[in-house]
Amino acid sequence: MNVVVIGRIAKAHGIRGELAVDVRTDSPGERFKIGAAVTTKLRDGSKRELTIAAAREHSGRLLVRFEEVLTRDVAETLRGALLLADTDTLPPTSDPDEFYDHELAGLRAELVDGTVVGKVVEIVHSPAGELLELDVDGREVLVPFVYAIVPTVDVAGGRVVLDPPEGLLDA
Repeated sequence: MNVVVIGRIAKAHGIRGELAVDVRTDSPGERFKIGAAVTTKLRDGSKRELTIAAAREHSGRLLVRFEEVLTRDVAETLRGALLLADTDTLPPTSDPDEFYDHELAGLRAELVDGTVVGKVVEIVHSPAGELLELDVDGREVLVPFVYAIVPTVDVAGGRVVLDPPEGLLDA
């Protein structure tokens, strides 16, 4: 089973076990619907299955209640956990310019002239926008995931093409 991160638990909310979740999916209505099962990956690496009991939007986050989490004390133990879903259950994207994060991880990163500079490690979601985390000669390099810098994403060809400004990929 291949999994994709659909959210990250930020903190407990209230006294009844509700959790504030930073959403990492374009289809939260589907992923966080009542009765849906999600896998949590805790900070210690352990995993646990939970069932969605309720979900609602609140201040840019999703407040989620799980059937198995009934108190704030239990909710606090989940702080920082990743929420995972099976990639096989994701609906196909109809827009050629839309990609799931897991589809980009591992792609070859090359310049417009074809020079290979590294590979995509993951997509970093920040308040300022998405970033491609690249492994460039063993170094972590963050590249803004915008058309001006990443003009081509070729999932089938296994590559992303970069047109970075001078110095962006330098040590």
